[in-house]
Amino acid sequence: MASRHDLLQHTDSLITHITDTLGQNISALNGNHVDTPTSSSVLFLISQPRTSRYPWLLLNKRSRQVRQPGDLCFPGGGPSPRVDTVLAKCLSLPGLPFARWRSGIGRRFSGNGRMLSQLLATCLRESFEEMGLNPLGVRFLGPLPAQRLVLFDRVIYPMVGWIRSQTRFRLNGEVEKVIPISIGQLLNPGNYARFRITYPPGLSVTIKQQAQALPCFIHQGEKSRDILWGATYRMIMMFLSQVLDFIPPETDTLPEIDSPLSSAYFKN
Repeated sequence: MASRHDLLQHTDSLITHITDTLGQNISALNGNHVDTPTSSSVLFLISQPRTSRYPWLLLNKRSRQVRQPGDLCFPGGGPSPRVDTVLAKCLSLPGLPFARWRSGIGRRFSGNGRMLSQLLATCLRESFEEMGLNPLGVRFLGPLPAQRLVLFDRVIYPMVGWIRSQTRFRLNGEVEKVIPISIGQLLNPGNYARFRITYPPGLSVTIKQQAQALPCFIHQGEKSRDILWGATYRMIMMFLSQVLDFIPPETDTLPEIDSPLSSAYFKN
């Protein structure tokens, strides 16, 4: 593999490398039930701005109107089986995202096609609803391993997509704003910390024992600081590990920050 620096600055080579790498995750979907109420699909969004040296990841900051307010996440949500089944069939038509993936280098990883198209349909529909993302402008690159949300008993299936031209988004009430994070920032060990959470009274003792000091990434924007942690953090670390051989610093070596979670975090 080329060096990270070279790979990240050559878009076509990077896209090919990501697709080849993510294809190895497809066999892990065997036997999974992706259309149950406890499953969801998210769109792991990558963009390459013309003025940026490295690609960006595009994340949504959740608004106060929904559960987990303030968290950074990828757009997505639970399945709507009837609607998503129709959308999945449409996505397989010539020239549309899933068909383009299968007709390109994705044809080598054509197993579980129905499941992948269903997952992609779900997260594209949700992305359109949440942030006005144009589904026809998304290039599907493959799946990441599923992630389990401990606090909410949910399995998340990340689908990686690349967008080239869309820079403006129409946000609904679930999203406070879109936050771009450069992959270059994510590769800087100085941007990581330990996130010690204080839980509200009455939360399950089991959850408190499982969630102690967690690794996190600190994104310092122009006007605010945001903390990336939890399942979205794990998805991004999995992507960086598989695609760029990046491993974040050991948790016990990191500076610690505290943050209380209010009852609204679990109830909205």
